[in-house]
Amino acid sequence: MAIPTPHITAKEGEIAKTVLMPGDPLRSKFIAENFLENPVLVNNTRGVQGYTGTWKGVPVTVMASGMGIPSIGIYSWELYTEYGVENIIRVGSAGALKDELQLMDIVIGQGACTDSNFAHQFGLWGTFAPIADYELMRAAIDVMEEKGISPKVGNLLSSDNFYSDGSDSADRWKKMGVMAIEMEAAGLYMNAARLGKRALAICTISDHIYRPEILPAEARQTAFTQMMEVALDTAVKMAAK
Repeated sequence: MAIPTPHITAKEGEIAKTVLMPGDPLRSKFIAENFLENPVLVNNTRGVQGYTGTWKGVPVTVMASGMGIPSIGIYSWELYTEYGVENIIRVGSAGALKDELQLMDIVIGQGACTDSNFAHQFGLWGTFAPIADYELMRAAIDVMEEKGISPKVGNLLSSDNFYSDGSDSADRWKKMGVMAIEMEAAGLYMNAARLGKRALAICTISDHIYRPEILPAEARQTAFTQMMEVALDTAVKMAAK
């Protein structure tokens, strides 16, 4: 493979060492326009918007991942292998399983369970446990504590299915202590592990699986500013290491 890749048209040097990856291209655009200094559109293939600018003097790229493990698997692999990216921070939404979680709470995926078969490609004779990079996670927790935000750290479920057929699978994951459900972290963590890179999923709770609570689409694009600042300040901490 060479630059540009099949899914990213950015030129060499146009993508920073740290990339924030929301699922939604419109959230990518929102972060670029409202946080980054001098953002430049470096990718728009298939409408997956990617911008590079600076935050507190540190180069940062924000680029959408699309929905699901197959999609983030493609973009993260190309970013890690062809563009020299070292850190990818997923900034996404998640549905709460734990009773104590509230809308707009920020959760950090220390680990990511999954019902996906993504790990099959690596030919492992067992079950791989996808986990976040500790250094990246520690930096994010430090940022949250500095901002007076109580870190909620634990296991996520990266599910291949958004809609359920009415089964009790959510109950079973909840019994195992899983905090929340999203759709990308496990694939991102596996790619990072295979390539010796760093990855972290930071998610804002957008709905609750057991309560009739859900944020509208516009809020998921524009209201997660606290999470965005945490991720951006984490990029700054990583640049100083």
